[in-house]
Amino acid sequence: MNTGGQGTALDQASVILAQGGDIPAPHIEYGQLAPMLLVFGVAVAGVLVEAFVGRTWRYYLQVPLAFLGLAGGFALTAALAWRDDPHHVAAEGALGVDGPTLFLQGTILVLALVSLLLIAERGDGRAGAVGGHFAAQASALPGSEAEQRVTQAGVIQTEVFPLMMFAVGGMLMFPAANDLLTMFVALEVLSLPLYLLCGLARRRRLLSQEAAVKYFLLGAFSSAFFLYGAALLYGYAGSVRLSDISAQIGKDAGNETLLLAGVALLSVGLLFKLGGVPFHMWKPDVYQGAPTPITALMASCTVVSAFGAILRVYYVVFETLEWDWRPFMWGVAILTMAIGSIIAITQTDIKRMLAYSSIAHAGFLLLGVIASSADGLSSTLFYLLAYGFTSVGAFAVVTMVRDAGGEAGHLSRWAGLGKRSPVVAGVFAFFLLAFAGIPLTSGFTGKFAVFKAAVEEGATPLVVVAVISSAVAAFFYVRVIVVMFFSEPDADGPVVIAGPATAVAVALGATATVVLGVLPQPILDLAGQATTHMFVR
Repeated sequence: MNTGGQGTALDQASVILAQGGDIPAPHIEYGQLAPMLLVFGVAVAGVLVEAFVGRTWRYYLQVPLAFLGLAGGFALTAALAWRDDPHHVAAEGALGVDGPTLFLQGTILVLALVSLLLIAERGDGRAGAVGGHFAAQASALPGSEAEQRVTQAGVIQTEVFPLMMFAVGGMLMFPAANDLLTMFVALEVLSLPLYLLCGLARRRRLLSQEAAVKYFLLGAFSSAFFLYGAALLYGYAGSVRLSDISAQIGKDAGNETLLLAGVALLSVGLLFKLGGVPFHMWKPDVYQGAPTPITALMASCTVVSAFGAILRVYYVVFETLEWDWRPFMWGVAILTMAIGSIIAITQTDIKRMLAYSSIAHAGFLLLGVIASSADGLSSTLFYLLAYGFTSVGAFAVVTMVRDAGGEAGHLSRWAGLGKRSPVVAGVFAFFLLAFAGIPLTSGFTGKFAVFKAAVEEGATPLVVVAVISSAVAAFFYVRVIVVMFFSEPDADGPVVIAGPATAVAVALGATATVVLGVLPQPILDLAGQATTHMFVR
């Protein structure tokens, strides 16, 4: 049995200790890991700001610090991508720095910057995301005197910024992980801050805390599946390194029961984070209960990171097992597209509807995994970028439509919005049409690219199901548009309150949706160039 790189390293360390020598320090390629190290460094700096800076000045330090960290991380990622050969293994083989990973990391950082605009929005007491969307003091019981006291005092919670930076750092590491233990650590690093952030909503505190508890319990359960699957694959290959497992599968010399069970359990953990059916039940509740800026972060960055990890695992490790995992993935994709599209029709809450829309889009994206080709990979990378911008823009609009109780979540409250605020309603309608895949939007280009790649690899029946699901999904998108433009507004209907940062986020989302729909070729070429340096082994 292959002992793998980890076993060899442990054996060498044991011999050195037995002889009384020093264990050599690992070689870390700091230049290759600079984007992740910068984001984690800013997260740690944010914790120090919380510890040593007065409450009055924390916000004014945390916001520029987070922006500089994300912008600097993106600049470093772009610099790494423009090298002649971005195809390296770093940190003693624990992380892979290659074309697809750098594209995914750049996408995560750009979307995180746009999401940060929503998180950093202060506005006034009614609309600010920091003042209006996040609880003034997380430890105060909902409705208690302590909560009323800190709210009236205008306390602003700034712990959200280092928590967000830790989550983004984990998202950057997740698709870059080159062994299963590193991937598990990255999964926990990105998940744990999100569990906390989901419970920090300023209004509807009980709903928010319920969402956080559900996310935590189900997330811990899925992590156990992931870890058990990793253990079984280690038992099969004698290593947790992705390349070693792939080599052992190529030799076909291990226990096939361990292999197939490990693949199944590992897939459960990955599909949960993505929200694929039947591991999707957390998504509507969490999207509805979490503060909307955090929902935007999860709907964009977390989806990109989770898909990056799935692509790496299936393209690197399970490439030679296509006949074993493809039927399973076909079933998951069909269920995800169908259930996401059909159940969304019954939703009356805007955020829950967008959650089921996200589930349906996860099914469309799985076609790129099933294609298992260079075109499938590049089209998936483009789709993730396009969908991420549209999602952030749509949730940014949701934060703007407000009434006395906070965000106007129920669909009936959006009646006549097109007459009250035609620009905001028009932009939201445009985002919904992009989700539906209407031509000249980024949604159409992304779906067309993924469907084309799947057809070329013999998955035509799956594409037929995807087209039917897209037609069904178009119904509930159009229903929202009809409610906004063809219904009479209530006398006490919601108003649109937009802070400057939120307006910028909406503008960026709309611009990207237009540009990627009308002039998609440069980004498609960039995604294609990324796949010329496939996932490093």
